[in-house]
Amino acid sequence: MSEIFKGVFDSGISTMDIKDFIICMGASLLIGAFLAWIYTIKNKYSQSFILTLALIPVAVCVVIMMVNGNIGAGIAVAGAFGLVRFRSAQGSAKEICAIFLAMGVGLMTGMGYLGFAVLFALVTGLVFLAFNLLGLGNDRKKAMCKTLRITIPENLEFESVFDEVLKEYTSSHKLENVKTTNMGSMYKLTYNIVFKNPGRVKEFIDALRCRNGNLEISVSEYDEKNENIL
Repeated sequence: MSEIFKGVFDSGISTMDIKDFIICMGASLLIGAFLAWIYTIKNKYSQSFILTLALIPVAVCVVIMMVNGNIGAGIAVAGAFGLVRFRSAQGSAKEICAIFLAMGVGLMTGMGYLGFAVLFALVTGLVFLAFNLLGLGNDRKKAMCKTLRITIPENLEFESVFDEVLKEYTSSHKLENVKTTNMGSMYKLTYNIVFKNPGRVKEFIDALRCRNGNLEISVSEYDEKNENIL
């Protein structure tokens, strides 16, 4: 039976015991499911992300076990993960943190340190959950950080026309997106902003209306995927 699980190119290298292989895979799946469940509490998530978070530990675990100390294979695996990074859409800082936690668990189980992997998952998972339940930083973020969308006519020079208003009412602002609309006769600008005083939203919008010809303006919840202005 052990011959079935030998690598095709094995030559003089000790083969992995099937029982240990199954134990490590099972531990990785259980810990991955635990981390995925922790993430579903008080977080926005998609089914695909939760599935990814649950399966990353076992995927990394198997890769590490197959590398088995081979430096060349390790470099090849690192290159493969690098390609995955450039083929994936950028996530929020919280999502990236969860991915790194799952990868850390996979590395530990792949090296056989199941006890350390369980302890690491419990501690980091409980800390992650505590921050979410306590809502640390959420109130300030929701009140101060917003996404601003402004519609302007095509003949308006938008590069600097709103700078004076933005400097007066916001402590930080960044133009994230510019696109045409209404058959190219108008532009839509998207800013990520941080208010100095969230109680002056109406005053802020009125000041912008005087500069964009009273066209559509909206202030909405902050997009968490763009956290680089905080």
